[in-house]
Formats: sequence, C-alpha cells, structure tokens
Amino acid sequence: MTSGLPPAPAPTSVDLTGRVAMVTGGGGGIGRACSVALAAAGAFVHVVDVDGAAAESVAGLVGGRAHTVDLADAEAVASLPAGIDVLVNNAGLQHVAGIEEFPPERFELMQRVMVTAPFLLIRRCLPHMYRVGWGRVVNVSSVHGLRASPFKSGYVTAKHALEGLSKVTALEGAPHGVTSNCVNPGYVRTPLVERQIADQARAHGIAPERVVAEVLLRGSAIKRLIEPEEVAAVAVWLCGPATAHVTGSSLPMDGGWSAA
Repeated sequence: MTSGLPPAPAPTSVDLTGRVAMVTGGGGGIGRACSVALAAAGAFVHVVDVDGAAAESVAGLVGGRAHTVDLADAEAVASLPAGIDVLVNNAGLQHVAGIEEFPPERFELMQRVMVTAPFLLIRRCLPHMYRVGWGRVVNVSSVHGLRASPFKSGYVTAKHALEGLSKVTALEGAPHGVTSNCVNPGYVRTPLVERQIADQARAHGIAPERVVAEVLLRGSAIKRLIEPEEVAAVAVWLCGPATAHVTGSSLPMDGGWSAA
C-alpha cells in the first residue's frame, strides 16, 4: 500500500558552480565565512569591504575579486558588479547609547550602510537575476531584526528595516525564480564581540566565560557563541535546491532567545 505522495528527494549538497556571488562586509567575521563557504560550493565570489587589505586577503583565499567600497557612499555602491546570482547583504556596524545621547549622524550612517546599501544592491542585481530566472538574496539580519534591546536604536531600526526590504524583495522576485530571506543570528564569535567580552569582563570584574553566559547570552537557552561558519552554512543552504520555496522568511539562529 502506498501513500500516494511523491517520494522525498534525496539529500543534496549545494552546488553553485557557474554562479557569481557578492558578499558585503566580506573581509572578516560572518562575511569572511560566507565568502569561504560560497566559494567552496563552487561560486565565484566578489568580496566587498571598507577594509581593502581584508577584502584582498579573503579574495585571495577564495580565488575571488576584492572591492574596497564604503557602502555609505551611494556612488561607490554603484561601481559594484551587477551580474550577481547570489547577493549576501552582511555589512554592518554597531553603536550603543541611549536615544537621547545617540549621535544623529551615527544613526544616519547605520541606516545608509545597513538599509540603503542593501536596497541599492538588490535594485542593481535584480535585473540580472530576472534575466537568468534564478537568484538568491541572503540578508544577514540579527535577532535584533525581530526583537529590541535598549540602547541600540540605530542597529535595531536598521535590522527591522532590512527585514521589511527582504520581504518585499521576496514577493517581487518570486515570479522570476528569486528568493530573499533573512538569517537572524544572536551573538556570533567575531572580533567585535570578542572585544565586547573583554570590555564587559573588566567592567563587571568577572571572568570572560561568565560574561558570555551571564551578560551576552542571558536571554539565550544555549549558552555559547555562534560560530561564523554556522551562519555561513545557513546562508549557503538558502541557495540550494531544497530551499526553493523558502522565501520572505526570517531564520532565527539565536539559541532560543526569541522563543522566550
């Protein structure tokens, strides 16, 4: 007796041979891990970073091309390639202050880098994706794209806006074979977070491992930092054959933070 259902597809790895990817903030942290993972899957990777030396280093590692670009500069963004099949909007920055003390120029800068630049890049790359009938937009958001924390008005605002942009891209791109999703990690083991751990340890007079569990991951059920490679693995998975119907989604990688 059979169920009448089609057989489940066999597990497949992601093969991006012949595809062209672009990763912003690709010189370090999550961006570096995404560049390495996409290249390992067969894609040619354009590595974009404001730090030219870092971009060159990663591009050399993966056999890609480096672009030294300040994403806050719309004209510089317009110089980046348009023939992109996989766009990973990852670049970002942080500033922590109460709203009444938050520098307006810093707030605006964060929106330019984390909202306007992704919009301009999506706008630039969609015509190519539409022509070839396939495209993947992966937006590295954050748990702060789904939840708020005090003293992070610039970051939380930008990530919430990125979530909305991603959903609109998903709706418009669907008839053309283009998907758009957000990946929402909690605290990832990056140089920026490592510095926060050291600063918090000094400020609280406690050991660094206690900072991770008791300060950074206080709201997380899993008490360890996320590795950049784990985020990159999800980004590449979103480019594979098993996720063609995954679009307009936000995928939390926060150790249960947003479940509480």
